[in-house]
Amino acid sequence: MTDSYYELIDAADPIGEKFCATDLVRSTWTAAIQHAAPVSALLVRALERCAARDDTRLSRVAIDLLGPVPADGDMWVSSKVERPGKQIELLTAETLALGPDGQPRPTARATGWRLQMLDTAELLHAAAPLPRPLNEAHSRDLAKNFDRNYVHSLDWRWLTEPLSEGPGESWIKPTTNLVDGETMTPLERLFAVADCANGIGSKIDITKWTFLNNDLVVHVHRIPDGEWVGIRAETNYGPDGIGTTVGTLFDETGAVGSIQQSVLVRRRPGK
Repeated sequence: MTDSYYELIDAADPIGEKFCATDLVRSTWTAAIQHAAPVSALLVRALERCAARDDTRLSRVAIDLLGPVPADGDMWVSSKVERPGKQIELLTAETLALGPDGQPRPTARATGWRLQMLDTAELLHAAAPLPRPLNEAHSRDLAKNFDRNYVHSLDWRWLTEPLSEGPGESWIKPTTNLVDGETMTPLERLFAVADCANGIGSKIDITKWTFLNNDLVVHVHRIPDGEWVGIRAETNYGPDGIGTTVGTLFDETGAVGSIQQSVLVRRRPGK
């Protein structure tokens, strides 16, 4: 991996770690804002490094997008232990960017439950069946449809056809680093693609509608192994412009967690 989503500019800035983003964070909806996946992974990086303990790991991460995260300009990331504990801790992290008044303001926030680990290998269980193997998936070459942005950072292989009945399924891996000069942790890699569940599960014609998620909640029962993340997801739509995506996340040996997203559905102007 030679590219990255972010460059660390100042690790000791009093506001928080100071970053600048590369073009690979740019959203497919508009190049002015960041795709939620790199933002999510950067928040997970902050949670994992917050008062780190070798005997614990993140079990659930909930990310709320407080508004568009600018793709240009400086950004900061800070984290803290919200509720300490021996077996259960609550962590928080947030990203900040300059607002209209020129002052840093929060743009995304994460809460993470960090639980103490114990050997329960004898209880290992994951009910969801694996998607079909990677060698049966195919690329749709999405990058050809966009200037350099987030989809250029992925090797994205589809097992299902868009808009077909039933859950959508894909295998995805990021082909870039999260932060320049760093190797992604397994959870950073998972969150670098988990937000794609909304698009994988969509049953909407993108030429007529937009469907943006404002959050994602991921429960992880097992730390993923390997570079590839499998996603099986389906989106349900209500009659009032609101939907939800529900999905399962996999590595190549089995399910590792689940994801849910809220979806704001809007008709494209003139359609």
